[in-house]
Amino acid sequence: MAEHFSVVTQSVVTVRVTSTGNTFGSERRFQKDLTVAEVKGKLELVTGSIATNMKLEAYSKEDKLICKLDNDEALLGSYPVDDGMRLHVVDSTVRLGEFEDTSKVEKFELSEDAYAKRSDSVRAFKERNKMGRFKEISPEEQQRLDEEKEKKLEAEKQKADSIKVGDRCEVRVPEQLYKRGEVKYVGLTDFKEGYWVGVQYDEPVGKNDGSVKGKQYFECPEKYGGFVRVNHVEVGDFPEEDLGFSDEDEI
Repeated sequence: MAEHFSVVTQSVVTVRVTSTGNTFGSERRFQKDLTVAEVKGKLELVTGSIATNMKLEAYSKEDKLICKLDNDEALLGSYPVDDGMRLHVVDSTVRLGEFEDTSKVEKFELSEDAYAKRSDSVRAFKERNKMGRFKEISPEEQQRLDEEKEKKLEAEKQKADSIKVGDRCEVRVPEQLYKRGEVKYVGLTDFKEGYWVGVQYDEPVGKNDGSVKGKQYFECPEKYGGFVRVNHVEVGDFPEEDLGFSDEDEI
């Protein structure tokens, strides 16, 4: 082991320290003139392992094992440990992944009623301070909101009245690719307020078979159906698109 006592030319090395049961690691700096035993002592605070249970391994930036620091009396700098490498602490008393496996951790769950009764929750804080949905509004403000909602609903109804079952349509949702299909349903729904259009798409780009939450509004193959707000639907001469594949395009 005499080769481990070579002259140390660089005084400090920066490495990432990982350990058995914790592969995430953290960056640490060590003096190269520390003995391996002294490095292990400092790593007790980092890993929670006892120095006598530690075995140190050095890995390259490409995460390949370079060497094992197996002589406690040797200097850290006598091993080929450079900046950016990984120093891994193997603790024989800890099983691999013991602290990363959360499958056996009991989950804390709280019912809606129990949560509502708590005085230290975010909900309770908002309720006390009249924030969010607990914010108090004046009768005038409430009337204004009701009028805006009524106007919006009336505009949706007018648009819905211009759409008929059987119409060809193009669905244009902001920041999404347009989709073409046939109108299968127009009107109010149980799943959300407002006027909705049920569409059978030309391709399987939908989310359902014409049913939502157990109610069948229209029938179509699975993944061909979808519901869109009326303001995202345009009806007209939108024939089913021909993808136009030639023999050379097919594989």
